[in-house]
Amino acid sequence: MIASDWRARIICDPDLHNGEPCIKGTRIPVAVIVATLADMDRDALIRQYPQLSVADVQAALRNAAEAA
Repeated sequence: MIASDWRARIICDPDLHNGEPCIKGTRIPVAVIVATLADMDRDALIRQYPQLSVADVQAALRNAAEAA
């Protein structure tokens, strides 16, 4: 994934989780992805949320890193 492409995968919609950053096309907040990765690896996360791709997980991590 090109470094700037991750932004296209993240949306902030006031009607979706009160505007929290989420993966586009899902209702999965970035915060849930980051918190889940604290307890399991990426492959297990994707098994738990099969609508996510590896690029979605990377985008979530880049978003969280930029927010920090």
